[in-house]
Amino acid sequence: MSDTLLEAPPAPASAPRGARRTTVPDRVGETGERRRLHRATFEERFDLIGAAAAGLATSTLLFGWIAPLTGVVGWIVVSYLAFLGYYVLLTALVGDRQRIADRVATVLLVSAGAILFGALVFVVVLALLRGRDAFWHLNFFTQSMELAGPLDPLTEGGILHAIVGTLIQITIALAITIPLGIATAVFLNEVGGRFARFVRTIVDAMTALPSIVAGLFIYAAVIQLVTHQRSGFAAALAITVMMLPIVIRAADVVLRLVPGNLREASYALGAGRWRTVWGVVLPTARSGLVTAVILGTARGIGETSPVLLTSGVTAVLSFNPFSGPMISLPLQVFDFVRSPEPTMIARGFGTAAVLLMLVLVLFGIARVIGGRPPGQLSPRQQQRAQEASRRDADRMARRAAPVTASSTAPSESPAPVPHEKADPS
Repeated sequence: MSDTLLEAPPAPASAPRGARRTTVPDRVGETGERRRLHRATFEERFDLIGAAAAGLATSTLLFGWIAPLTGVVGWIVVSYLAFLGYYVLLTALVGDRQRIADRVATVLLVSAGAILFGALVFVVVLALLRGRDAFWHLNFFTQSMELAGPLDPLTEGGILHAIVGTLIQITIALAITIPLGIATAVFLNEVGGRFARFVRTIVDAMTALPSIVAGLFIYAAVIQLVTHQRSGFAAALAITVMMLPIVIRAADVVLRLVPGNLREASYALGAGRWRTVWGVVLPTARSGLVTAVILGTARGIGETSPVLLTSGVTAVLSFNPFSGPMISLPLQVFDFVRSPEPTMIARGFGTAAVLLMLVLVLFGIARVIGGRPPGQLSPRQQQRAQEASRRDADRMARRAAPVTASSTAPSESPAPVPHEKADPS
């Protein structure tokens, strides 16, 4: 394509001084190849496959014939490094430095995502396979370990007490964390000031707080001074200490992303600060706030060390979080897998699988609640809005009826000129 632009014709006499016409560059000539961003070309696939085959062959030769190397992990690492080297060489044959950097960065990002997904799948599959012997028994979900021991078969005992304990503790923790965390994030964004900067600094420091320190804090401040016993409520407080900075920090970032013109429009319509926060800012950031709660829940529901110090270990089903020990699923996993008995280890991996499914269910519910974008109403909300609009229209029609009747009453003013009635057809 030609790099020269057409000269702009002179502006007409009627045009204002300094005005110029925009011209389109000359497109006659050879144009470059159009890049396809979402699909790999044949050349890119050839380079990937060739580099992968060459990397595997090189690693196999090094581990089998040339060098005295052993180990599956080392073979995988050497294969990947050789693959990157060959891929850079193949790309350099037909591309410049920018193309090499682009393709290498793409390969590294895709590899990181694949490793992360593979680790997640490995954890889930390992928990399901190691715990399948206990997982498929109904008593595993309907009984507690009160009457079962380490030598009893898998047909006796279960983790009902741990499931109930986890649900109660995480519910208490969420009931404290959600309003307090979101209110703190609103304060940091809408009020600000020196104290807000101090609070943000403390929250950032608490984000990296070790979980054992949170357990020790609740043990010293609540159990030793107030309750004098381990309980589910103390464990919920320890979980709250771990969840609160995560929720505050994530919600703070989300509320910063709300456009400022939405606040200005609300103020222009006469709404106050807190009315704007409640009716504009929070609904706009709803999806992000749900994500913040999900991150906090993921941090708190899997904690073991603070729960070990605050809730205690028990095999009895308890619904009272304020009296006596109350075990949770992570602590039950720890208690099961430290036993040398195969049946207890199977129960531990089965408990871990139940914990994974419980987290997945909670995340699904959270996504259903907050997954809609701002302004999109659910079918029930749309129906309510239509009914409210219909009621408003009926009320306005009833108010307009007396005014119309009084306007048609006889008066001293000259009568209007009669006109023909419109044809209803």
